[in-house]
Amino acid sequence: MTALANDISIERWTRSSRLALSTMAAVLCLLALAPLVLGAGAVDRMTALFVYVILAAMWNALAGFGGLVSVGQQVFFGLGAYFTIRLADAGLNPFLSLFAAALITGAISLPLSLFMLRLKGGEFAIGMWVISALTHMLVNLDRLIQGETGTSLISLNAYDGGTRRAVIYWLTLASMAALLGALFTLLRSRTGAAIQAIRDNEDAAAAVGVHVIGTKRLLFVLAAFGIAVAGGLWLASATTFQPKTYFSVQWTAYMIFMVLVGGIGKFEGAILGAVLFFIIETFFGALGVWYLISLGATAVIFSLYLPRGLWGEIERRFDLQLLPVGYRLKLPGPTKIQWKQ
Repeated sequence: MTALANDISIERWTRSSRLALSTMAAVLCLLALAPLVLGAGAVDRMTALFVYVILAAMWNALAGFGGLVSVGQQVFFGLGAYFTIRLADAGLNPFLSLFAAALITGAISLPLSLFMLRLKGGEFAIGMWVISALTHMLVNLDRLIQGETGTSLISLNAYDGGTRRAVIYWLTLASMAALLGALFTLLRSRTGAAIQAIRDNEDAAAAVGVHVIGTKRLLFVLAAFGIAVAGGLWLASATTFQPKTYFSVQWTAYMIFMVLVGGIGKFEGAILGAVLFFIIETFFGALGVWYLISLGATAVIFSLYLPRGLWGEIERRFDLQLLPVGYRLKLPGPTKIQWKQ
């Protein structure tokens, strides 16, 4: 009995996870060199990929780890772009405007959370969509935006095309790395354990002392800030702002698709899902409506037959965790029982 007990261990980091982090750091360093060697088109596409990773990671944090399924996260994407336009028009440097706009959006999400987080399940999901639609209409009233005609981030014209493209690329890469790092650190903390406990059973979490509303509010604001960063960066890359584009529910549909296909509730799954979505969009985006139909059909198929997503299946079949946010109970012999915070 003593020998068996000595063979049981609880681990968090594995050799593969340490290797994965080292590899990711090296990849980020290589990606930083891309504007120096790649053409303009490739740099723009890589910038889009980084935005997709941010969007997928933020929605996965909210729904996959926190259990807060929303179909209205486009409100923060649109506000991030809108406030960037507003601040730049007021004279602030356009690149600084991107992050100032995200801070304003995050600040707005705080009072919004006071009543939205009182809603449960489908009420919260639809409530967020209603908030997005109302915000869209309010933005249309701004004379600077000119309704659905929209406007442009004119102050970016002060920079030549090559410099602007490279700076936006580096800012997007740095934002992606910083947000993923912050989210990973949060999920591995005691607050991260509380977030997942709330997802699994809110009443039980409250019974053991978890501050449910405060923890959910932290996650809600973080997701809002991250998605607003993505909205501002997308605007900087596209330069034009039309409310119907930035407040479109398709952005949340993309987030849901990436997370479902990659693996909901898996940190690695959001990243994998974003990469797969980027590949599909790159090669099949020109198909128009059939492309959107195929995305929907793929999401349904994964929900029915691969509910864990691609990374969930990889993890189950090969016992592989590259970016673990929980712990692993390792038993003697070939059988391993895993559980996460």
